[in-house]
Amino acid sequence: MTKLSHRDPKGRPLVAVTGLGIVTSLGQGQADNWAALTAGRSGIHAIERFPTTGLRTRIAGTVDFLDTEPLVAPALSQRFAEEAAEEAIAQSGIGTKGDFPGALFIAVPPVEMEWPQRQALAEAAAENGDVTYAGLQRAAATRRFDPWHDLFIFGTVADHIAERFGTKGSPISLSTACSSGATAIQLGVEAIRRGETKAALCIGTDGSVNPESLIRFSLLSALSTQNDPPEAASKPFSKNRDGFVMGEGAAALVLEDAEAATARGAKILGYVLGCGEKGDGFHRTRSSPDGAPIIAAIRAALDDADTLPQAINTINAHGTSTPENDKMEAMGCMAVFGAQMGTVPISSNKSMIGHTLTAAGAVEAVISLLTIANGRIPPTINYAVPDPGIPLDVVTEARDASVSRVLSNSFGFGGQNTCLVLADEPA
Repeated sequence: MTKLSHRDPKGRPLVAVTGLGIVTSLGQGQADNWAALTAGRSGIHAIERFPTTGLRTRIAGTVDFLDTEPLVAPALSQRFAEEAAEEAIAQSGIGTKGDFPGALFIAVPPVEMEWPQRQALAEAAAENGDVTYAGLQRAAATRRFDPWHDLFIFGTVADHIAERFGTKGSPISLSTACSSGATAIQLGVEAIRRGETKAALCIGTDGSVNPESLIRFSLLSALSTQNDPPEAASKPFSKNRDGFVMGEGAAALVLEDAEAATARGAKILGYVLGCGEKGDGFHRTRSSPDGAPIIAAIRAALDDADTLPQAINTINAHGTSTPENDKMEAMGCMAVFGAQMGTVPISSNKSMIGHTLTAAGAVEAVISLLTIANGRIPPTINYAVPDPGIPLDVVTEARDASVSRVLSNSFGFGGQNTCLVLADEPA
């Protein structure tokens, strides 16, 4: 390839993907996840890690096969991130000796003490039944809670990942709701385009399935209450959808300047051609009724990729299975794609793995690249009752197709919208 061919139409360095890693409730690694996704198998099940008696929602896509503390979100998030990063770095062949030659951008959930830790601290600090400042000082002096100091500081997960894999510069932690994982990828892309680094390790991770998070989302009426059977609860774009199902896991991508990757003989798995991000301050959970920010985010990604809508072969939907999100995403896609939208295959991985929250954008980017590599679109399961108000070509069984361009959507609470255009070859 000539030097010119390593630049996009806007003259910026092309950003290649050379490594992928993934952990979800369906399994650990690309092979297990891809086999389960294309078979239409669900990882959503009854929650076993804590009692759910009396709760409206008793199901989730938890990762139960890794040995770690199940009720401490930072610990879970860190473990998932480590597993995903290890797979991605091994595949890329770069930085495999704990000396990754680039920056770390990692999406993590908001970090705070959960109820079990708060209860233990309150009990240790109580004086005659009341928690006092003096009691808290006395509890701290016992040094019993020192390990929590490390767990519950925002950025600590990034510090541990940076130390383990030897990334360069200050690790960047971010938390932009459900678009976080996609935003981590966007930051890596932008750093490479600016020439600040030749490589970036981009991760989205989330281990937030705990009683407090479950109840908070339930109080927002955001979760499905169709607990039986668990695997049928998440039904994106269906008329009888009633909310999302919490999931957890992580995904990692190794991004490189395409010229540098080619020079070292790396196998290029695909390219991140475009990123679009638009904010929406309309409401903390609802989208703007006119869909303008969602439409703008999709168009921004296409424009950044110098790609026309008709070049997109399939859409990896945000597709949460909530009445609001699915309607607004469909409106946004139809506004951008027009009459073509009825023939563009669209699918939501959340129907099988649940909503992995801060990890979702990265998880779905990995799945989008696997879709390109395998020429097979995973299905949206549980699509038995189509919504007549959402006239989309929803993929209900794994579909073989020639896929060279994927639009991957991520739309978060608080109006944080990020879209990616992923491809097999440069434009």
